[in-house]
Amino acid sequence: MKLQGKVAVVTGASRGAGRGISLALGEAGATVYVTGRSVRGEATTENLPGTIEETAEAVTARGGTGIAVRCDHRVDSEVEALLTRVEREQKQIDLLVNNAWGGYEHHDFRKFGAPFHEQPLRHWDGMFTAGVRAALVASHFAVPLMLRQKRGLIVNITAWDRDKYLVNLFYDVAKSAINRMTYGMARELTPHNIAVIALAPGFIRTERVAGAFEAAGNRDYLNFTESPEYAGRAVVGLASDPNVLEKSGKVVAVGDVAEEYGFTDIDGRRIPAFRMPDGP
Repeated sequence: MKLQGKVAVVTGASRGAGRGISLALGEAGATVYVTGRSVRGEATTENLPGTIEETAEAVTARGGTGIAVRCDHRVDSEVEALLTRVEREQKQIDLLVNNAWGGYEHHDFRKFGAPFHEQPLRHWDGMFTAGVRAALVASHFAVPLMLRQKRGLIVNITAWDRDKYLVNLFYDVAKSAINRMTYGMARELTPHNIAVIALAPGFIRTERVAGAFEAAGNRDYLNFTESPEYAGRAVVGLASDPNVLEKSGKVVAVGDVAEEYGFTDIDGRRIPAFRMPDGP
């Protein structure tokens, strides 16, 4: 229970990486505010399984305290209300995980690597509004409390492989923006004992990814993908590290964090940091 007494907010946690991160934090004893748009009794995003209530209940079952809060991270007033509620109820926020992301709605992943001029422009808008801007806005409302308590950690979920291109122009530019924003936030916040880190998982076995592979009749994905909780264990490691400020402003890969902190994925494998395949 490394994080007992700690308060975390994980955005976009109805399913996927956000759910996996929330579960790992719950297992470490944290109180986790689970946010998202998919709620019990209503249609979920693209009819995918998972709701914030289910994630919050699973967090509690793991030993933490899960609190579900419906929040559309594209709406500033809802994000402000979320952080105001956390401050009112907990009087602290130790960790903010900016995981919410957009741009995949109604997306054919077989066309993910298509030229940018063939991509629907709504994907750009989704990635920058529900992704990059959402991370900025949540941080904007969380930081004042962190400044008053003179401590905190912000983890921005990203994608990265040094200087390699991430196949899709919209995605590559959006994730690069997350990484640069992390660097800028760290420049301003590290002197106040607030660390800001960009965390890059590998190929995560989310509900959407699994569904795409299953629909194609390809089960090989089980051999090379990471569970969503692998990234969660990385977040727990970072949040438990007394020297985490040394990583502030950096992009770190989940596989490298696993090697440093000595944890594995839920199947016992220690999956190396993701690397893009060599190409032309």
